[in-house]
Amino acid sequence: MKNFHPTGNCPIRDVLSRLGDKWSMLVLITLNANGTMRFSDIHKTIEDVSQRMLTVTLRTLESDGLVERKVYAEVPPRVEYCLTDTGGTLIPHIEGLVGWALENMDTILEHRQINRQQ
Repeated sequence: MKNFHPTGNCPIRDVLSRLGDKWSMLVLITLNANGTMRFSDIHKTIEDVSQRMLTVTLRTLESDGLVERKVYAEVPPRVEYCLTDTGGTLIPHIEGLVGWALENMDTILEHRQINRQQ
């Protein structure tokens, strides 16, 4: 029997807690679809994310080695973001989850409606 204790290093809890937020997967998919992007372009692509939340999300993804941040010594400074090789290896898994969600969304919504009526 596999145990998933809250103490110690549980890769499932650790990784899913970082990627399971509202914005991380959207940022990764956006960078995969568009390639290298500036902050303002990412923000325009994901319209409903606040600048602060996008900053926090990008920093988290960068600290995990999934996104690379490159600063150019220009005035004003130009900052670009892109997927790292490790971030790129995550994309097929995210796309699989997105595909699953699209295939099953109607059923999930039906079950939610049934449960609300009970």
